Amino acid sequence: MSELLKILGSRYPVIQGPIGELNDPKMVAAVCEAGGFGMLALGFTRELGAIKEMITEVRELTDKPFGANLMIAMNPANEKILEILAEAGVKTVTTSAGSPKKIYPKIHELGMKGLHVALDFSFALKAAEAGADGLVVSGCESGGLRTLNPESSNMVLIPLVCDHVKVPVAAAGAVADSRGYRAALALGAQGVQIGTRFLSAAESPASQAWKEAILNCPDGGTTLLPLGGMNVRIIINPRLAEKMNDPDIDLSQEYNMMNMGKAWRSGDFDLFPAGGGQVSASITEIKSVKDIIEEMVS
Repeated sequence: MSELLKILGSRYPVIQGPIGELNDPKMVAAVCEAGGFGMLALGFTRELGAIKEMITEVRELTDKPFGANLMIAMNPANEKILEILAEAGVKTVTTSAGSPKKIYPKIHELGMKGLHVALDFSFALKAAEAGADGLVVSGCESGGLRTLNPESSNMVLIPLVCDHVKVPVAAAGAVADSRGYRAALALGAQGVQIGTRFLSAAESPASQAWKEAILNCPDGGTTLLPLGGMNVRIIINPRLAEKMNDPDIDLSQEYNMMNMGKAWRSGDFDLFPAGGGQVSASITEIKSVKDIIEEMVS
């Protein structure tokens, strides 16, 4: 058994990418029941009662291990959330968006393990040095929030990190099937984190419009949208394409991050474009979580 599987406790080293708009206990349980590691996305959640309810619902649907993601710099309730998770028997969390130094002493004090999400080589090294028990290394192909800095693809980033850290690594980005899964392992990762492929799954609570945006995404159909101090990878739609081709438009001023959730839930992608990784171009059908994971690890 790999070190990553020992930390996760799941059958397969396939981690559900924590997407705030998909924070659904049924989806988490579906991933767990299929042998993966389901994840609650608690990055912006501060209502402790609601968190307890979600944990209870997951527990009612599966007896398999699951975890949660915490965004270090964005949620002042993280320590209380960790206590709730530990009390409920959750053994592993992932952390992102902040320095691991701020939260890993608490994670370890509670007897838990943590995997820190790193978007580049230098931060991966710093996270390992700061006490992270493992890393989720996310190449530039990934969906979600990205930095404003130049970034490497996983073909470069995964082996680079694996050559310089002793903790286990999970690869995030550009994995949708068994080919991507095997490639990640060949590069030195011990597992993968899956976002976009699960987003389009049959059990996913994403709107049909969001799933169709993924299924219809062509090669080169995503871009990085600047949002102040960060980028977010999104799927290009006709209105966005018009704005991208207009030299008088500053894209960083065209979309408000506060509208992201509303747009993604409703399918109104003129309000804010649909999120998705570059791997969207290779996703052509909706499958169950079970079928996705079984094909991936076959």
